[in-house]
Amino acid sequence: MKVLLIGSGGREHAIAWKLSQSKKLRKLYIAPGNPGTAQCGENVDIPDTDIEALVKFARGADIGLAVIGPEDPLSAGAADAFEAAGIKAFGPNRAAAQLEADKAFAKDIMRANSIPTAESRSFTSFEDARAYIASRDEPVVIKAAGLAKGKGVFVCDEPSEGILAAEKIMKDRIFGEAGNTVIVEDKLLGQEASILAFVDGRSIYVMESAQDHKPIGDGDTGPNTGGMGAYSPAPVVTDKLMDQIVREILVPTIDGMNRNDTPYRGVLYAGLMLTQGGPRVLEYNCRFGDPETQPILMRLKSDLLEVMLAVCNGKLDTVTLQWDKRPAVCVVMSSGGYPGSCQKGKVITGLDEAAKLKDVVVFHAGTARRDDAIVTSGGRVLGVTALGETIAAAKLCAYEAVGKIHFEGAYCRKDIADKALK
Repeated sequence: MKVLLIGSGGREHAIAWKLSQSKKLRKLYIAPGNPGTAQCGENVDIPDTDIEALVKFARGADIGLAVIGPEDPLSAGAADAFEAAGIKAFGPNRAAAQLEADKAFAKDIMRANSIPTAESRSFTSFEDARAYIASRDEPVVIKAAGLAKGKGVFVCDEPSEGILAAEKIMKDRIFGEAGNTVIVEDKLLGQEASILAFVDGRSIYVMESAQDHKPIGDGDTGPNTGGMGAYSPAPVVTDKLMDQIVREILVPTIDGMNRNDTPYRGVLYAGLMLTQGGPRVLEYNCRFGDPETQPILMRLKSDLLEVMLAVCNGKLDTVTLQWDKRPAVCVVMSSGGYPGSCQKGKVITGLDEAAKLKDVVVFHAGTARRDDAIVTSGGRVLGVTALGETIAAAKLCAYEAVGKIHFEGAYCRKDIADKALK
């Protein structure tokens, strides 16, 4: 089968790397891809948001399956367009993708189905939001309701900080139209966990757990990012807790989407806060998480293409996934200045040396090819991922690989996976 993978980030490189191992794969195209995905298949110079051009290419190339990686084309209806053209699409349609694209919609689904989450209110007027935040005397979380590349969340210990965050989103428009509506939530306390599951509309198959590291700085300090690293599994997610998450969160979510006439198919990501009162939903993503995908797929021993086809064909209940028992750790190397403005075009060296290390894969995220060199082209540049017999060993191996890679302004957190070690 010929497959078209849409996207250009670290998540897409990890998916391409895993798909390229499938015995069912005849040819893999990636649009637009990056220098890393070019090692797994053929990159196609079509933006991931140009849905018309992507469908046209898929028709001409006899594509049997389109795998939609990022949230923007999903929320724009890419899956709908491929299905209308008679091409199987892995990913939710536009209506179901609202679960990520519109946090107010997601909150409505959670309320209607008694899914545990933080108390919240939605506002389309800055003046109303400011008045409500000013009336609070507890920490608040301010979220842009739309898609903001993982940066649209502000955790504020003081109401005054919350007002400034709402002003940045609604008045300064730092996230554009994604900030037309803001969500004001109670701040939840606990450890975070990322739970990803394959869903075919009626069946759910939960993947191995993971934990992301959103803030830019060690010790979870500084502004939120798209993710500075992740590891899998997350020891804090016990079998008993996973059963509770499936029973109280995942099953009600899929049932609720069906009752809402927005049935869900693809990967469902539930970002959770593990509070003393139990797991609470922080957010949903309608695709593989980034950087959680990197360590999770490093551990997946089963054929990813077979699983994706089972989802598309409504036969997920026939699938049994096999996992490497060894943990995996992914350390994100970012450009200096991220998550703010950062310089691009910095030459990256040491990639070959890092790749020679056993059980290490360097996934490309914000990279480009310039002549014979690989250069930086975004905020999150690389996802250096390693397997190990223990989480400590995987962490050591990942940071050994990081130490071999150099580019001007390179930055990474030094404490990825430390929560698991504690």
